[in-house]
Amino acid sequence: MKNIKFPEGFKLGVATASYQIEGLPLADGAGPSIWHRFSHTPGTTYNSDTGDIACDHYHRYKEDVALMKELGVKAYRFSIAWPRVFPYGKGKINLKGMDFYDRLVDELMDAGIEPFITLYHWDLPATLQDEGGWLNRDIANWFADYADFVFQKLGDRVKHWITLNEPWVTAFVGHLFGEHAPGMRDIYAAFEVVHNELRAHSKAVKAFREENLEGEIGITLSNHSQSPASQEEADITAAQVAHEYVNYPLFLNPIFKGDYPQHLLSVAKEYMPKAYEQDMDEIKEDIDFVGINYYSGNLVKAEPNAPFGIKNVDRGLEKTEMGWEIYPQGLYEILTGVQKNYAPMKIFITENGAAFKDVVEDGEVHDDKRIEYLKAHFNQAYKAIQDGVNLKGYFVWSLMDNFEWAKGYSKRFGIVYVDYETQERILKDSAKWYANVIKNNAVEAE
Repeated sequence: MKNIKFPEGFKLGVATASYQIEGLPLADGAGPSIWHRFSHTPGTTYNSDTGDIACDHYHRYKEDVALMKELGVKAYRFSIAWPRVFPYGKGKINLKGMDFYDRLVDELMDAGIEPFITLYHWDLPATLQDEGGWLNRDIANWFADYADFVFQKLGDRVKHWITLNEPWVTAFVGHLFGEHAPGMRDIYAAFEVVHNELRAHSKAVKAFREENLEGEIGITLSNHSQSPASQEEADITAAQVAHEYVNYPLFLNPIFKGDYPQHLLSVAKEYMPKAYEQDMDEIKEDIDFVGINYYSGNLVKAEPNAPFGIKNVDRGLEKTEMGWEIYPQGLYEILTGVQKNYAPMKIFITENGAAFKDVVEDGEVHDDKRIEYLKAHFNQAYKAIQDGVNLKGYFVWSLMDNFEWAKGYSKRFGIVYVDYETQERILKDSAKWYANVIKNNAVEAE
């Protein structure tokens, strides 16, 4: 079978997030996060699971870095827990918490693995939530101060920074649907959060520039491709509204063009913060790259009685354990759309992967479906590069099985299996497959 080769220097990596893997969220002077508080609230997570132990990465980071080195991983995307560094979100600094990330970065550098740091992956300090959290306009300054401190501590070694991970999920799953921390159900709050996230992001970018550090900074956005159910005008418009609401335009339009996308404003302007227009010039701060997370696609039809007039239709495709349709060509659609509409200097796929029901048999995990999933998506990424997309890297989600937010430990996304009772790590077949992809900088053509 023919192999397709990625460009020289293409970064093939893996990704994780702090609350999902570290465990010991209150260790060494750290403060509680909204996820610590939320997961300890009865009825919020599957089986009342919490991140108290998770993958015990806080103790086992050396072992996990050695595992990445064994796989040949070129880059590792991980996040910093804001409450480890600032237990109260602002003011008092906890150097012991910062030391953990200092040691982790050194361990990665020694292993020849490039660190990509996400500054915010959903674990807001709980004390800031008590002051309104993302609904308080002051959060833009709180976040910039935290980010600036981390830049000063790690910027001599870390050259790739991501301000926010999937701000849409924070805004809507956390503040409208109530399924994630802080568990709110308020559409006005959700759009206020979007706006304050953008303000916080731009202030952090500005702080990065003012430090005159070598390196680059961007943002990571969640995406599900949105295809119209028919060529009827109503369905095409509904798919466009869904795209602008759920995908990258909601955040990239303000960052690159200085306003929110028009189709979305036509149905959602009443929910926007008052006088939001006054902040748009400040939000329009140049970034060095766009991070794209992609897992699945949706088929959309117009439904006048549904929120924003959009409804998802099941098209009978195979689904992952999360119930998400497997639609690899959606990744190509998202990547080419970003390139065409915003022409960023660089794009990275900062997350792509799948949850399947993994079983250990004689010490091995045969996850052929995950390999097929990844192979199909790598092929679409390659096609996007061939068609002019400035794609520079691909991070598989996730290095290892972990705490899957409200789903607890019921869903496994890792290419490394974690036995949560013993904390044993077992390389799944997908990890061995991916090691080969990295070694050859190539994947089998479909």
